[in-house]
Formats: sequence, structure tokens, C-alpha cells
Amino acid sequence: MKIYEIATGYTPVPAKMGAATEIVVEELVKAFEKMNEDVVLVDIQNEDGNHGCDRVIEVPVPSKYRTTDVSLGLAHKLKRVIYSVNLAVTLKKELRSIKDGKCVLHFHNQYNCFFFLLLTSKKIREKAIIAYTNHSYIWQGKWTEIEGSIRKRYFQESYCMRRADKVFVLNEMTADNITQHVNVSKDKVVLIKNGVNGEVYHPLTDEQKEISKKGMGLEGKRIFGQVGSICERKNQLESVLLLAPLLKKNRNWVFCFAGGVISDEYLKEIMSYSGQKKIGQQVVYLGELPPGEKLNSIYNICDAMLFPSKQEAFGLVITEAAAAGTPTLMHPNLEFEEKSFCLRFNTKEEFEEKITQGFPGPSKCRQEALESYGWEAVARRYLDSCVG
Repeated sequence: MKIYEIATGYTPVPAKMGAATEIVVEELVKAFEKMNEDVVLVDIQNEDGNHGCDRVIEVPVPSKYRTTDVSLGLAHKLKRVIYSVNLAVTLKKELRSIKDGKCVLHFHNQYNCFFFLLLTSKKIREKAIIAYTNHSYIWQGKWTEIEGSIRKRYFQESYCMRRADKVFVLNEMTADNITQHVNVSKDKVVLIKNGVNGEVYHPLTDEQKEISKKGMGLEGKRIFGQVGSICERKNQLESVLLLAPLLKKNRNWVFCFAGGVISDEYLKEIMSYSGQKKIGQQVVYLGELPPGEKLNSIYNICDAMLFPSKQEAFGLVITEAAAAGTPTLMHPNLEFEEKSFCLRFNTKEEFEEKITQGFPGPSKCRQEALESYGWEAVARRYLDSCVG
């Protein structure tokens, strides 16, 4: 059965920035290729035409809308609409070319799926199994707290999930919210966790780690890190608040954080607080790092990663860090399976206790991550759920 993995249009695959959904799309395509499945990537037009996979259908958009807008403002929304409308036209042509059997259209974004459903006749849609993965962090929350945002900003996603043949979710709370509050049928909802690429994220030698540290001016430092967009939801300030007493006591300790800046004001708040607490030299912003080698280096030079996000669909950076041999300290409010590389804390005192006790070794972290989160196993679950 032919599988169309449909990229969001936010930034082309392969992502040259931290874009979790695009990483998932890319890894699923690669996994299906390894499994010799008939898979095609459908993606926004790229300047160099290189999407890193065998078969690609590019969706044309005007050149001024091909840039990635991390501010998520009006220009971003307009780009989403233009890409989604052109995507619907592209997919209609593909469906008309199918003579026998069905294909799978796997959507990963509410705009894309919404405009496809809106602009495509039921007769044409009958040629496809429409699968939708909900990557939205907003659904991982108490309904009384998120209902307003859902009604205002995610009504398209609700519409898509009610009409899709299969709906994939990344956590149990999302499954509960969509079945209990927006009338998505339970029998089509499937929980599938994301995977991790153990070839991209892997332990470095001690010598390689020291070279990376030297290149960043961090020789002799004990480093703790965080990776994610710089914004209140990712909660980097909480990491600084938790680490501040320990950084004061241990002047060779450093907190490094990396990610695209969503809020300049929030970044200023982090650095201002660090200065007030006289730990400014120990709080280092590394900028935005592309997935792959540079990001793997960050995971490797850290003793542990911090993950204090307020809401997440799935903590992709937790599994990436674990594959690189590094554990993560995280809040208990986020849903994640019990793993040795995922250390939960409830209080500031418990955080300090865990961070000073020592961590599981790199081999144990990596082994457990790869056993539980291989991309080929994830891709097989997606396919079996669609055609089984």
C-alpha cells in the first residue's frame, strides 16, 4: 500500500532547526524506506530540492513564503494556509492517479488536513485511508484549563480528528481529552510514542567530548543542559531557578540551553535573573542548533538534561539525549514512561538530591532508549494500525 507522509510546511525536511514534527516525518519516511514500503514524502518546495529521501513530491509555494517564521505570527499563518491549499490540490491529483486499491495519507498538521478535507470531495477521499497524528502539546492538559484554547485555536484539529479514519496520539491525556470532549471515536484512536535515531544520537568518546567542550569554552566544567524553543512553555527559567543555589555553590557548574527564540522578552528575563543571582557567567545560551551532530555534542557534554516544560505531547529530546547516553531530570506533571534515564522530581529538595546523587551510565541509558523507541518499530505500528 502506498504511504504519503505529509510534512507540515513549517520548514522543509530534513529540518535544519529544532522542529520536532518535521523530525518525526523524516524518520518515518526513512524507516518505511528501510522496510521497503512504498512511501512518498510530500513536502513544501525546497530551494535545493534535497529532502534526504528517495521519493518526494514538492508542493509549490511563492518564494517569499518558503522561509521559516519562528515568531508564529500572521505571516506564519498565511504561509500555512497557502501551503495547505496547494497541498490539497497536489493530493487530489495523486488520488485521481490511483486506479486500484487505497493509499494512506498521513497528516501531521491541522491546517494541512483541514484544507484537504474542505477542498476535496468525498468520492476522491474514498481512495485514501486518512491518518492524522496529533502532535499538539495543548491537548496534554486538564480540560478545564485548555478548553478555551481548543475552541479558539484548535477547532480545525478537532474537525480533522473527527473525520480521520485513524487518529494517532502521543500520550494518554490527549487520548482522553479528544474522546471525552470533542467526540472523536475511541475505536480509531491509537497511542504510538515517537522514536529515536540511534545513528544520529550516540555517545562520543571522552576525547571527543573534551574537544566539544573546548570549542565552547567550557573546559573543566560540569554541564547541565536544556534543548527547546525559548519560551515560557518550555520553562527554561524554571531550570535556572532550580539550579541557582547549586551553581552558586559550585562555580565550575554551568547551565547551557539551546533553541530558537520564540520570545525575546523571555530570553531577557532568563539572563536578567541570572545576573541578579550573580550566576550570569554560568548560564550560557548556545543559540539554535540544527538536529544532528551539533545537537548530539550538546547531549554528550552534559551530565544531565533538564526538562521542566509545562506542556508537551512527547519529549523527543528525552529519547535523543538517552540515545546519546545522557539522562533527563523532569517534572512529574509530564507524561512519560518509567525509564532509568528519566529521573522525576517533585520538589526543589528532591531535584537537588537527584542531581547530586549520580546518574545511570551512558550504556544503560542508550540501551534502554533504543530498545523502547526504535523508529522502524514505530513505523510498523503506524502501518499495521492503518491497514490491519
